[in-house]
This record gives sequence, structure tokens and C-alpha cells, in this order.
Amino acid sequence: MSNEWLAAIDMGSNSFHLVIARQVDGRLQIVDRLKERVQLAEGLEQSGRLSPEAMARGLACLRLFGERLGNIARNNLRITGTFTLRVASNADLFLAEARALLGHPVEVISGLEEARLIYQGVAHTQHTEGRLLVIDIGGGSTELIIGEEFAPLALTSRKMGCVTFSNQFFGNGQLTDEQFDAAILEAQHQLEPIMTRYRELGWEQCLGSSGTIKAVHELLLAAGRGPQIDAEGLTLLRRQMVAQKHIDALKLPGLSEDRRPVIAAGVAILQALFAALSIQQMDYSDGALREGSLYSLTERQQHIDIRARTASGLAKMYHIDPAQAARVEATVLGLFDQVADAWGLEVESYRPLLAWAAQLHEVGLVINYSGVQKHSAYLLSHSDLPGFNQQEQRFWPSWRAFSARPSSAATSPPSRTIRTRPCGVASACYAWRWPCTTGVRTAPCRRCSLRPRSTS
Repeated sequence: MSNEWLAAIDMGSNSFHLVIARQVDGRLQIVDRLKERVQLAEGLEQSGRLSPEAMARGLACLRLFGERLGNIARNNLRITGTFTLRVASNADLFLAEARALLGHPVEVISGLEEARLIYQGVAHTQHTEGRLLVIDIGGGSTELIIGEEFAPLALTSRKMGCVTFSNQFFGNGQLTDEQFDAAILEAQHQLEPIMTRYRELGWEQCLGSSGTIKAVHELLLAAGRGPQIDAEGLTLLRRQMVAQKHIDALKLPGLSEDRRPVIAAGVAILQALFAALSIQQMDYSDGALREGSLYSLTERQQHIDIRARTASGLAKMYHIDPAQAARVEATVLGLFDQVADAWGLEVESYRPLLAWAAQLHEVGLVINYSGVQKHSAYLLSHSDLPGFNQQEQRFWPSWRAFSARPSSAATSPPSRTIRTRPCGVASACYAWRWPCTTGVRTAPCRRCSLRPRSTS
């Protein structure tokens, strides 16, 4: 692994980030960073769709990033999308164009997975002592994590970001106390469900990441205050903004032009956080989601895949019959290996997903045998699955649901993002519906005559 190049792209709601690192003797050396303000969330229309202008800005940025990626191996690149790509109804259109441009799929990750990666990015790049509270204010959401060393203890993602709050509370450009108070009230409402648990867990050190917190940190330094963010400093910034009355006229020492439209919302969210959680002071951390993505790549290279731990944990939680799960897994992987080359399937991406899906195909039995496919699909799609992105989590219940009627798979492919040929799934379903004590069935697929291999 010595001198191997890794890269991560973070497609945030406000900015896109590229970071390139070199892996040298088990540690990462950052060799290049690039950030472009895209404000993808600013393009969200009333209908919840990305506007053509927002998509054009995003694709132009990715085109620039693509020039920097050079010959970085496919398995050494991770591209993640966050809040805006989770909620935009036409995100698939943008994701398809992004994949065509970069030659690599974009992982749209859940809010909890985003929080987990943020924590890993901070924990791996910052010297810490004791229990941590990590806060990241993005363009569309804010993540809060409590953890110790490299282990998160509590994760949450709240729907409040500097771009969305700017549109909602400062959309007219005016800066008044009434608008700040309204934004703070909504932020506190978003925090209410997690306040008690977070206060009970407690922390010794509070760290903030992301461009918003970095901007506030720099504003306070320019104002002659210490390196730490505190409630008094936030009040000072708010007063300075209200005195200037309008975002277009906002000029503060240390404030960059690209941060000016969203800084008021960022300060309001921070004021709500400090008040709701009784935060005394916050330090800034350079580590964030993109660094967490890089470290997740190194873990996978070392065969330490959190997704495998997640699947194993779910199997134990739902008391899956390990012998039957192993038979199904062997059959499905045998089918996959027969067709992978002919169908041009990406073995390293899809084979593990099929294995984990086979291991968990009977989770619905915990509810009822009748309708087990629907129960399994529901449990997998609504569970917190650390390590899995949104497309992967969507793949599992789709694949499981299609086992109920092989013929239905021929007309409705489960996902445009993850290509799953229906005949292979149909063949696997024979194994699922056969009694555990007799092994697997050997009948061929009715559409392509593909025959499962024997697992005896």
C-alpha cells in the first residue's frame, strides 16, 4: 500500500470539495485540496427539484475536479453526496450526468452515515482528549456526534443548514433581530428531540468542522478575539450584521465573498446550538466528511469493512438461521459468478452487496412468515445501516422484494443506479422458498435457463 494515491469528493449542499492524499506506510499525507462554491441547495425550487442552473454549476465543478484525478484507481476514489442529493426529486438526473462525467458512481449517503464519516474525519486529524462533541454545519443539514476516540456514541443529522436557512429566514437579504430570532427558534425546534440524550452523555471537548464554522472562527480572529468560538463572540457577530442591515452591504474583516450570503444563517444556527446544548466554547477542526471518506477507503483496503459488521450485527439481532443464510449466499454468488463477465457487472461493487443481501434475506420472519418479502424490505430500508450509502440501502429491499414473484422482475428493474439482472434474482428465489433441511433447488430460470450450482 506504500505510496498509493487516494481521493475523495464531497458534494455538499453549499460547496463541493476534492481532497487527494498519498498513503505512505499506513498514514495519509494530504497533497491537494480544491473547493468550489456551488450552492446546490440554492437551486432547490418549491417543488423540491434541482434547478438547471444549480446542476450546471455542479457539473462544471465536477469537470474541474475530474482534471485533477489523473490515474487514481477506481477503488481508491470515493464520491459522496449529502442533504440536497438526498431530498431533490430529480437528483437521479444529476447523478447520472455526474457519473458519466467522472466515470465513477456517486454515493448518496444518509444523514447518519454522513455524521459517522464526519466524526471519523475529525477523530483521525485532531488531537483529542476525553469525550467529544463534533458539530458540522453544512448547506442543508447539521450533524452532531458524541464519541470517544474513534467510536461514535450518538449520531444525528438535523434539517438545518446555512443555505436552506438563508433562503428561509434571510431570503429578502435583510438582517434584523426578528429574522435571527426566527431562525434560532426553528433551529432549537430541530434540536429538541436530541437535547436530553446529548446532555446526559456529556462531553469534555467540543469541535466544529465545515466551512461555516471555519468562517465564524476566522471572523472572530479578525475581530481580535481568541481562537475559540463562544456565545459572546457569536453575539458580537450578530450585532455587527444587524447594524449593517443587509446581506449585500455586509462587510466584516475576514469575511470572504463566497461566504457572505450564508454567514448570517450560520451564526443563527450556532447561537441555537450553544443555547440548546449549553456549549461553553468550540474549537475549529480541519477534518471533516472528505477526510472521513479517505479513511474509510483505507479501512476497506485493509479488509476492515464496516458494512460487513453491520450485516453481521443485523443477522444476530434478527436471529437469522446461519446455515440457511450460508446456503442462499453460496447459491446467489454462484449465479453471480456465472454471469458477471457476460453482463459487465462490477464484481468488487456488487458481489459483496449480494452476499450481504443473501445473509439478511429472512429478517422479515421476525414479524411474520406471511408477506416475509415485504417485511424484510421494510426493515432493511428503514434501519440505520452504518457504512451503506443510500443506493446500496435501497438495493437490498428491492432485491429482496423481487424474490416473491420471479415474473415481476422481468418488467420492473429495481434500481437504475445498481444494475441487477432479473433472471439471476429469479433463480436465487428458488433457493429462498425451499425448506432449509433439503438444501437448494436446482430448477433453472424460466427466462434464461440459468441453473444454480450445487452447494452440497
